[in-house]
Amino acid sequence: MRPERATPGRLLELVRGHWQIENKSHWVRDVTFDEDRSQVRCGNTPQIMAALRNTVIGLLRWAGETNIAAACRRLAAQPAQALALIGIELEN
Repeated sequence: MRPERATPGRLLELVRGHWQIENKSHWVRDVTFDEDRSQVRCGNTPQIMAALRNTVIGLLRWAGETNIAAACRRLAAQPAQALALIGIELEN
């Protein structure tokens, strides 16, 4: 869309869309996973870790979780449930 054709409503929609992404993904990575304090800096490892964090967030949201921090705490205490999210069932 050319700038002169952008309506105030469309601009507002774009800004809200940006902040929705920021709040749903980047904020969770920054706060819940404390990504900004990561010591990982060599080679492709930072991008790999970001992809893994995004995958975890996506899986948890797909599973219906709305509070990612609470879900991470719960699944840390119940790793069999975390594995079940990716289709791995442990035998008893």
